[in-house]
Amino acid sequence: MKYIFVVNPLAGEGGTEEKLRAQIEQLPEKDDCEIYVTKAVGDATEFVKATIAGRQGEELRFIACGGDGTINEVFSPAVSVENVSVSCYPCGSGNDFVKCYGGKEAFADVSKLIRGKAEKIDVLKVGERYSINVTNFGFDTTVAITVNEDRAKTGHGSKNSYTKGIVKALIKSMKNRCTVRADGEVINPEGTLLLCTVANGQYVGGSFKCAPRAKLDDGLMEVCLAKPISRLRFLQILMPYTNGEHLDREDFKDVIVYRQAKQVEVEAPEGFAYSLDGEIIYENKFTIEIVPRALNFAPPVQ
Repeated sequence: MKYIFVVNPLAGEGGTEEKLRAQIEQLPEKDDCEIYVTKAVGDATEFVKATIAGRQGEELRFIACGGDGTINEVFSPAVSVENVSVSCYPCGSGNDFVKCYGGKEAFADVSKLIRGKAEKIDVLKVGERYSINVTNFGFDTTVAITVNEDRAKTGHGSKNSYTKGIVKALIKSMKNRCTVRADGEVINPEGTLLLCTVANGQYVGGSFKCAPRAKLDDGLMEVCLAKPISRLRFLQILMPYTNGEHLDREDFKDVIVYRQAKQVEVEAPEGFAYSLDGEIIYENKFTIEIVPRALNFAPPVQ
């Protein structure tokens, strides 16, 4: 098998390529390892597509080195490709996806990454795009837009960016017009919401456990919608929501709508935006579907 490390040089605090080369040099499999450094947004996807097309039938493992955006770019072209597996060396500011497997530290040892055994996991499909972790909208999207704006200015995101985004959303995104259907059922008949997460993974926004019951291989999406509430009530539920307690709290049942679904349809006014694994997409009508067990993901060997 060939192990191809796809490095986003702008992820985190930089220096990833040098750290990887130092680890790879110590591996018995070092001659089977390659490193590709991306040049721009979207370059990782084009590189992975071209490599798969040019090396058909060869056993390949692409290892995304960056944050959740890099993971999405690297993993998406590998969906439904049997001879290709994927893994990640998380070095971004958030890295929500890997928290399903214990967090960034579990993926820090390159020798454990290349020896990991691939297992099939679900992905979300939104139009022609794939979402590996979470697609979300409403309050969360305002936060994500702010994070992306900071990243564009500084070259990287940060926890401070998430905090800044929350403050901004508290001012302008407490009530968002949008209708959500989960497997045909309208789950917000009033046509408004505070936020909604459609999740494959468990975490979003760096620390928020939005989908505590999520499993990556159960063929179901976790749909969690929060109704519009006052800022005071928001502050009261913020910590329980962060800790993933919101689905079990009796005092949140008037606020939280939760479903498991295979298809989610969203319809909103013009100019509506949603966040797909952190990427902001402006679209006012879209459908999210689960694609069961479509990706060969290799977590690190224990």
